Amino acid sequence: MSLVRTALAFVALLLSSSVYAQDWPTRPITLVVPFAAGGTTDLVARPIAQALTEKLGQPVVVENRAGAGGTLAAGMAAKAAPDGYTIFLATVAHTMAPGLYKSLPYDFEKDFEPITLAAQVPNVLIVHPSVPAKTVSELIAYIKANPGKVNFGSAGPGSTEHMSGELFRAMLGVDIVHVPYKGGAPMMTDLISGQIQMAIETSGSAMPHIQAGSVRALAVSTPERSPFFPDLPTLAEAGLKGYDVTTWFGFMVPKGTPQAVRDKLYKQISDILKEPNIVARLRDMGAQPGGQPPAEVASFIAAETQKWKKVAKDSGARID
Repeated sequence: MSLVRTALAFVALLLSSSVYAQDWPTRPITLVVPFAAGGTTDLVARPIAQALTEKLGQPVVVENRAGAGGTLAAGMAAKAAPDGYTIFLATVAHTMAPGLYKSLPYDFEKDFEPITLAAQVPNVLIVHPSVPAKTVSELIAYIKANPGKVNFGSAGPGSTEHMSGELFRAMLGVDIVHVPYKGGAPMMTDLISGQIQMAIETSGSAMPHIQAGSVRALAVSTPERSPFFPDLPTLAEAGLKGYDVTTWFGFMVPKGTPQAVRDKLYKQISDILKEPNIVARLRDMGAQPGGQPPAEVASFIAAETQKWKKVAKDSGARID
C-alpha cells in the first residue's frame, strides 16, 4: 500500500506542477542580473527579457544587483521562492567564486537549476592608447619594465575580468595591480580616461570602444580566434600557451522550481535565442547564442567550477 500511496502522490505532484505551469505566469517575473547596468551581462539580459515578456504575457523586469563579484545577487536569488517568478542570469564568475571565497551564502551547483546558456563570448585584452604596446609581447615587456605600475581593471572581485587578469599574471609571473569596480561599465569609463592601463574585458563591453579607437585590442582569450575579431591573435598564440577563458551567461532558477515551469522557460528562451533579431543583437556584442539543454549546462557548470578552483589555487587569488 505504501508503494501505491507513493505512486499516487508522485502523480498528483506531476499534475499539480503541470496545472501550475499552465497558469504561470500570472504576475511580473524578476530577472536578477548580478552586475551593473550597461555592462555585458546587462546587455545580454535586456533584449531577451523583452522578448520573454512578449512570449509570456507578463513583464520580465531586469533587476541589477551589483556587488561582491556577482555573489551578492546569487545569494539573493538562491533564497527566492522557487515559484518561477525569480530568474537568475548567472555568469562564469559564479563558477570562479567557489575557489576564491572562504565561504559563500549559497551553493551554486546545489541551490540553482539550470535552464540554458544565453550566450558565450571571448574576452579581449585591451589597453589604453597611451600604453606603448601594439602586441602582447610588447605589453609584457612594458609591464616588466614598469613593475607594479600597470593596473588592470575588473567588474569586481571574482569577476571574469579579475580572474582573466589573475591567470595572465600567474602564467607570466608579472607584477600588475588589480583595480576592482562595481561592474564592467564603470571600469571601462576609467580605462578610456586612462585611470587604469589594461583589462581583459568581455567582447560585448569592449567592442564599441575598440571600434571607436578609445582602447586598443591586442588579443582574445579563447583557444581559437574569434570570428568577430579575426585579425586578433589568441593569447595562447601570443605566447601564453594554455590560456583559455570564455565568458558565458546562463539562465538559472532557484532549486525546487516546478519542472513544468522550467520546461516552459527552456522552450521559450531557446526559441528566443534563435530569433534573427536576438541573434543579431548578440553577435553585435561578439557573442554566440546559447540554447543548450539543462543537463548539458549542468555538466558544463561542474567542469567550469573545477577548472576555476584550480586557477584560483595556482594563482593564489583569494577574496576574504
